[in-house]
Amino acid sequence: MSLFQGFHAEDFAVFQVQGLDARMEGIKTMIRPKLELLGQHFAPTLSLATGDEMFYHVAKHARRTVNPPKDTWVAWAADKRGYKKHPHFQIGLWGTHLFIWYAVIYESPFKETIAEQLKQHIDQVMHMVPGTFHWSPDHMQPASTAQAELGKEGVLRLIQRLGDVKKAELLCGVTIPSDDPILADGDRLLKQMEDVFAVLAPLYKLSGSDQKVTVQL
Repeated sequence: MSLFQGFHAEDFAVFQVQGLDARMEGIKTMIRPKLELLGQHFAPTLSLATGDEMFYHVAKHARRTVNPPKDTWVAWAADKRGYKKHPHFQIGLWGTHLFIWYAVIYESPFKETIAEQLKQHIDQVMHMVPGTFHWSPDHMQPASTAQAELGKEGVLRLIQRLGDVKKAELLCGVTIPSDDPILADGDRLLKQMEDVFAVLAPLYKLSGSDQKVTVQL
């Protein structure tokens, strides 16, 4: 039996708690221990899948002084010092859903190179990523759009924007509504997360890792 017991209504309810200190207390006591477990669990899996040694980083929200976090997460990247500059993976919660992402966010200095790689291999991207997976241009907003709705042209626009716009981002993965029963079943949820990462790892490799951009399909 797994130590990971999934996520429950009370975890998502933390994001309704008013006030920075009170909400942070809920995140620290209820959600963060689960994110730590996930970090430890998937670091070896993602290292094997990507060929890069992956280190996990649990969000600390240390810079916040007034506004309470609207979401929280654990991220994996090939850098033990941090993840924001690198293409990486995330699992986390908003008040409305859980997300499992491959992400390139605005801090990355490699966005143009990654965007170029993805554009050149857009047909492979569309083939690798199921239509039910979602894309997002902004990790700070909860909304995302299914690939089936975006189509090839919509995905291309997001990729082009990643390379052209300084603050642009690109995320791809799966969102699971907070009331989905799978979230409360730790073993089933771990299996779904594993299946999602099996799709996202080739996308990570196709994007290339930092300056050493290579295509490995």
